[in-house]
Amino acid sequence: MNRFDGKKAVVTGGTHGIGMAVVKALLDGGAEVLLTGLNEENIQAARRELGSTAHVVRSDAASMTDIDALGKTVEDTFGQVDFVFVNVGFIRFDPLEKVTEDTYDKMFAVNTKGAFFTAQRLAPLVSEGGSFVFTTAVVTGLGFVATSVGTGMKAAVRAFTRVFAAELVPRSIRVNAVSPGFTQTPTMGIAGISDELRAANQSEGEEMTPMGRFGLPEEVATAVLFLGFDATFTTGIELAVDGGLGQGLETPHGDVMTH
Repeated sequence: MNRFDGKKAVVTGGTHGIGMAVVKALLDGGAEVLLTGLNEENIQAARRELGSTAHVVRSDAASMTDIDALGKTVEDTFGQVDFVFVNVGFIRFDPLEKVTEDTYDKMFAVNTKGAFFTAQRLAPLVSEGGSFVFTTAVVTGLGFVATSVGTGMKAAVRAFTRVFAAELVPRSIRVNAVSPGFTQTPTMGIAGISDELRAANQSEGEEMTPMGRFGLPEEVATAVLFLGFDATFTTGIELAVDGGLGQGLETPHGDVMTH
């Protein structure tokens, strides 16, 4: 018997990166999965790669109409579900003086409003004993320059996690969050990343991370699924998957730890 036989799961932001790694692990374990994306190219690529093994749905996390439609699609497709991974993200790095109202609004609409109302819409469809996992970020516990809006929106999601955990515990639904550090994804978590910024981010991330490297999407996915299915006496936590970056680790003589 496969690990996730008979389980039904929803993964928002599941067409690439960490979301896709979670989708693949769920499918490999025998689960039925519905995943969302917004970028049409990523949606079509996911459909080609996954074929008929998964339900790939276009959905905009910033649109209340799309969130409601997603709930109806989940209900029509699965009825009830065992696991929801709320993973949609849009992040730009700008210093304080360059943040615009449009950027601020878009980031909070996708990452904060989207996370909140996706959970609100899907919570009635989660079976007793099921779970939510949200994606936050290592920046919520740090003070990185040029991340004020991104840090704020992810800190709000961390707060949602704790309150939703308290509100859903009467239904035995667990709510947790995973907090990735630098992760080797196509966008590295940055909207519209250029080749130059990618190279700089790679170098800086490896230097800053105590384990001396970027994490893999599959490593984050392992943590997500641990929280989603294995950590049956755990709710309201934020699990760091950051190579020690957010833990204040220092190796001897100030050197980073290598792998």
